[in-house]
Amino acid sequence: MNQPLFIGIDIGTQGTKAVLCDRNGRVLADAFEASQLIRPGDGSVYEEPDRIFSSVLHTIGAVACRAGEAGGTVVAIGMDSQMAGILGVGPDFEAVTPLDSWLDIRCAPYTATIRQQAEEEAILSSGGPVIHAHASKILWWKGERPDAYAHIAKFVMPNGYAAGKLCGLRADAAFMDYTFLHFNSFSDNAGRRFNEELLRRFGVALEKLPRVVSPLEVIGTVRDDYADACGLPRGVKVVAGCGDTAASSLGAGITREGLAYDVAGTASVFACGTGRFAPDVRHKTILFARSVIDGLYIPLAYISGGGICLEWFSRLCGKSLRELDALAEQEEPGCGGITFIPHFSGRTCPLDNDVSGAFLGLRGSPSPGLLYRSILEAIAYEYKSYLAILQENGCIARPERIRGAGGGAKSAVFAQIKADVLGVDYQTLKNSDTAPLACALIAACGCGYADRPLAELGAALPEEGALTRADRAKAAYAQGAERYRQRLGRIGALCRD
Repeated sequence: MNQPLFIGIDIGTQGTKAVLCDRNGRVLADAFEASQLIRPGDGSVYEEPDRIFSSVLHTIGAVACRAGEAGGTVVAIGMDSQMAGILGVGPDFEAVTPLDSWLDIRCAPYTATIRQQAEEEAILSSGGPVIHAHASKILWWKGERPDAYAHIAKFVMPNGYAAGKLCGLRADAAFMDYTFLHFNSFSDNAGRRFNEELLRRFGVALEKLPRVVSPLEVIGTVRDDYADACGLPRGVKVVAGCGDTAASSLGAGITREGLAYDVAGTASVFACGTGRFAPDVRHKTILFARSVIDGLYIPLAYISGGGICLEWFSRLCGKSLRELDALAEQEEPGCGGITFIPHFSGRTCPLDNDVSGAFLGLRGSPSPGLLYRSILEAIAYEYKSYLAILQENGCIARPERIRGAGGGAKSAVFAQIKADVLGVDYQTLKNSDTAPLACALIAACGCGYADRPLAELGAALPEEGALTRADRAKAAYAQGAERYRQRLGRIGALCRD
């Protein structure tokens, strides 16, 4: 008898990745299709929903084809997606807005309104600071695009849109799993629902929002025409899936307290595992995200576009990231007093729209390697501030180690800098794309094919790579971190002038 197989899909900012694997996480095939992030110059940043859905169909078809006859034993699919953006669907689940990207901050005035009127209440309820995410974007569509808003039956996330289309759902069956709740200031995270009092206060109808479900819930089966087009058997089940950070952390084995995690991708994300739900009212920095594993939280903070800074500098210099890594490794810690500010679209954690990207402390003719190293160090200094808040809130004492995933985790010099700045050993994972594999196992568990609990499956997934010991240049980094803190505090005021 052929073994059941599962497809996991990660709908990211850079593109859509899919894997085909068995119930133990052994990958048989994978595929990738690049996304198209549209920046027309009017401040908007968006993606076309039809293109997102097409990328899902294409990557499903690719892994099914590459698996050959084994593709005929696929039984379930799980998806994750980028988390802070939203899109609107009509009654028949047709997209009536583009994907309003998490990189689009036109909703900033509405974020300010929520902060002025209900900031502390929103933080305590949702578990996240009030940032440019779901609630602000919903108010932006309501206030700035009222005609489009009137046609929106439900606001959904990218994976919810793709899964709903794949299964032929109508809007009244739209869903969002609970790992997204911290990105919606109108949510009740502890109750796994929306905060109806906050919705009433801001004039948002509860009917516009999807139902909140478990990531493991089966939401439908693949439509026959899509199954035929992708080379799947008919009757393949689809589970709700989760947010990309939730999937990445599960795939990295963050299934218990005491572990820290770095996602070195488009965004630079630092997180840990904890059983505490302790919203960060004081610093307004940490987002208390739910893990896929019930009862576990993955509090996190991130630099919007931290990875974009690295790609930008690579293009600017005409050198590859690998070449820049080699140059940066030759430079001394502390970068001779140079400080980079990695917030090209304002700072998100905590929110400060006035902060902008900058190199500070330039003297003489600094080399590309020195400037690039200052970018790497800046991201590590941000992580240091996040870790201090997590420790203050009682979420983690001293991490056993940091597990690193995402493209940036492959950089040895970046891993060394993070280990030294944070004073914690850094464990690179051989499989840096942990999210789609985790989604496949969520599908296996949700459909009853797993032979172990999801926490055990997740803990067994990571294949550990190089371990970077934290033992170098601590004095220089301590000075650099303090210099970064002081200069970051001044840059916002400078940009406001």
